[in-house]
Amino acid sequence: MNLKVPGAAQVALRLIGQADALIEGLRPGVMEKLGLGPEVCHDLNPSLVYGRMTGWGQTGPLAKAAGHDINYIALSGALWAIGEADRDPVPPLNLLGDFGAGGMMLAYGIACGLMRARDTGQGDVVDAAICDGTAALMAPIYAQMAKGIWVNERQSNRLDGAAPYYGVYKCADGKWICIAPLEPQFFALFLDLLGLKSADFTDRLNTATWAQHRALFEGLFAARTRDEWCDVFEGTDVCFAPVLDLIEAPQHAHNRARQVFVKGAGFAQPSPAPRFQNATPEMPSPPPVPGSDNKTALSDWGFSPEEIDKIAADGIF
Repeated sequence: MNLKVPGAAQVALRLIGQADALIEGLRPGVMEKLGLGPEVCHDLNPSLVYGRMTGWGQTGPLAKAAGHDINYIALSGALWAIGEADRDPVPPLNLLGDFGAGGMMLAYGIACGLMRARDTGQGDVVDAAICDGTAALMAPIYAQMAKGIWVNERQSNRLDGAAPYYGVYKCADGKWICIAPLEPQFFALFLDLLGLKSADFTDRLNTATWAQHRALFEGLFAARTRDEWCDVFEGTDVCFAPVLDLIEAPQHAHNRARQVFVKGAGFAQPSPAPRFQNATPEMPSPPPVPGSDNKTALSDWGFSPEEIDKIAADGIF
């Protein structure tokens, strides 16, 4: 909708009056200026769950500033903590901020709001800020630091690439594998399959030994190809996986068996997740041409043919 066109706000409010939830992603204050703020919408529809998606949140000194994923995750400490010790922090695509801390938190917040509205008839406003969501996802790391078991230095901890038994290794063919035998029984199996003696690794938790152990593992893994290591480790309790690229991943036997990827519109696409025992989410269809479903949608929401024609003539959609 072009909400700046005269009459557009009235059309939007008519839709909002029938809706379970609303999602908006504008800068703080813009919806209020358009006459579509939460107070107006809740006066019309008290059970509405009003979802607001921003980077910095609705309040605070940065609230109205522009930003992107990398900026939001930087403020939580997450970006600083990812990467190698002697190199710059590494952006984790925009999976952590936009999708995990942003979109997923918004969806979770709306689901919670809908459950409350169903029970009480009272809606809510979901202030989903990516900076908030990233900080929440970092809570376990901050908890470990508070306990004194997380070092505030990049690549200095068990789960950030420092431990030789939790990381990525390059193989003879230039491809990579990853291992994660953290637990003692898994590490014992790992050593056994490598032909190493457990007695030589009794101090594996001692960080002073990590560089030596990593150099040993690097030499071993560099002697065989990735597929050869898959033959040794895959399917065991070593906690192992090959590092696959975006073309290889859909072809992996496990992904094929579970249909983690499916063919859609001629391309491999991830299947909907999570899965449900008693429901099967449909794959989304290819996007329609913008506006091609306007008449059908408005008709379904109770607009008459004459009203729909006027909305089209006024340029509201």
